[in-house]
Amino acid sequence: MSERGPIGVLLADDHPVVREGLSAMLELDEGIRVVGQAGSGEEAVLQAARLLPDIVLLDLRMGAMDGVAATGHILRESPRTKVVIVTTYEDDADILRAVEAGAAGYLLKGSSREELVHAVKAAARGETVLTPSLAPKLFRAARVPEAPVLSEREREVLQLVRRGLTNADIGRRLFISEATVKTHLLRSFKKLSVSDRTAAVITALERGLLS
Repeated sequence: MSERGPIGVLLADDHPVVREGLSAMLELDEGIRVVGQAGSGEEAVLQAARLLPDIVLLDLRMGAMDGVAATGHILRESPRTKVVIVTTYEDDADILRAVEAGAAGYLLKGSSREELVHAVKAAARGETVLTPSLAPKLFRAARVPEAPVLSEREREVLQLVRRGLTNADIGRRLFISEATVKTHLLRSFKKLSVSDRTAAVITALERGLLS
């Protein structure tokens, strides 16, 4: 319960039946009060600015302005409000986008009343809430890809490219054919997900693969 009484919740979903269902479940708890409802992302932003709810339960996909965009707007206008995404979507990227936008949690619409109430109260306390089955998905989505491993020769070739040498010059310097230089470059391009020499050098430097 917030310091000034029941936790004020704004419900935002483009399906009225869903909003009414969530409202009915939440209102059974005396520590929670539904202060408003919105049927779109734009309406959620306006309602949140007007009502200043403690929590916004926000659908992820609602047309022109989705839940992620709405989350950003809401938090800029009312930094003390907590946003919890409630959706049917379990895509790794969607979960990460919501969390990166500042959402305090991500729940599935199949969550029980107990889970929903717990999430609202936990978010109001400043905790992060996440449907347990989604935790591994968030970890996978947030994991930083490992840096590609360049061979010693590939690094040598890129170091010489960095110094401005042509393929022919590099071949003479390393005592290998120009065709072999091209082969090493193409392998580097593939590992670094780039398509030219300059991008390969820049990417390798950014990833700490060249000194």
